[in-house]
Amino acid sequence: MTRRQIGVVAGLAAAHLALGGGPLLADDPGLTISGEPGAIRADSHAPIGVMGDHMHKAGEFMLSYRFMRMDMEGNRIGTDEVSPEQIVTTVANPHAGPPTLRVVPLDMTTDMHMFGAMYAPTDWLTLMGMGSYLKKEMDHVTFQGMMGTTRLGEFTTKTSGIGDTRLSGLIGIYDDAMHHVHLNAGISLPTGSIDETDDVLAPTGMRPVLTLPYPMQLGSGTYDLLPGITYSGKTDKFAWGAQYAGTVRIGDNDANYALGDQHEVTAWGGYLWTSALRTTVRLKGRTIGRIDGMDARITAPVQTADPNNQGGERIDLSFGINLAGQSGFLRGHRIAFEIGTPIHQDLNGPQMETDFFFLIGWQFAFGPF
Repeated sequence: MTRRQIGVVAGLAAAHLALGGGPLLADDPGLTISGEPGAIRADSHAPIGVMGDHMHKAGEFMLSYRFMRMDMEGNRIGTDEVSPEQIVTTVANPHAGPPTLRVVPLDMTTDMHMFGAMYAPTDWLTLMGMGSYLKKEMDHVTFQGMMGTTRLGEFTTKTSGIGDTRLSGLIGIYDDAMHHVHLNAGISLPTGSIDETDDVLAPTGMRPVLTLPYPMQLGSGTYDLLPGITYSGKTDKFAWGAQYAGTVRIGDNDANYALGDQHEVTAWGGYLWTSALRTTVRLKGRTIGRIDGMDARITAPVQTADPNNQGGERIDLSFGINLAGQSGFLRGHRIAFEIGTPIHQDLNGPQMETDFFFLIGWQFAFGPF
């Protein structure tokens, strides 16, 4: 759906409400808590961190916005934490220059704004598109000269811009009053940059402008397949679900590398306190492969410039709240929040470890007209 079409749909919905019409509600109440007939269940959607979790009926639309922040601090090799001094005295530099790494990342923050739209041309198919805007910031320490543990100074690199764009179809394969299953099939378009640069502090004390390492780029540079399958279920006050989601790279990008394939399995459960309020707990396991190939421009003596120091395994535990508007202008609007932290990290390191992440999101479902 184009930006113009999204604007037209949003305008029609606003005009309908302004003229006194009832909300163009796309959420099927389904099972409700006793004593709340016609209420919108806050648990008909998964926790806000799960994408492509639900389908819509023919002619329905949904607009959404999510903000996510992820904080990383410190480094580890496998499951062991390591200090910057350990890294620069024991980890070999795979590129020409110093025998060991001389620059170590200290912390990193990533902010992501995600804008989504969904439309169901039929009951068994829902189309979904999602674009993003990213802002990344990474602090480093540089060690002086070719060897040793003398700290020369610290510096920060920053990037921001549009990320990759995702287009998907959700294909229903089973649905009854309690259980639902659908397939997720999509493709990621390489709209994010892989040419980001910034000035760095070299071990010589100079400040050259370089192509930044892989984690600071904004996209993959490749067309990626997005296979998946989603299950959800609910009773009067409980709802649960599970999803597999993959990212499979198709060939190399223009810089002659491909990010590692990614596979995620997540499961969640929640309790419906009222139709408007649900709390959730979610567990997610993820594995990411190493980078295949290398960008000839990325050769700094820092771990993030080594294709082998990418990916690994991580298990996250998160808690969330879903709120669903029930009446007046708020009916059909949803606000959700989720915060989480890894409980297990086994990284192809040295690599930065994740400390915590949180998401907040808004969703509005309406139609058909």
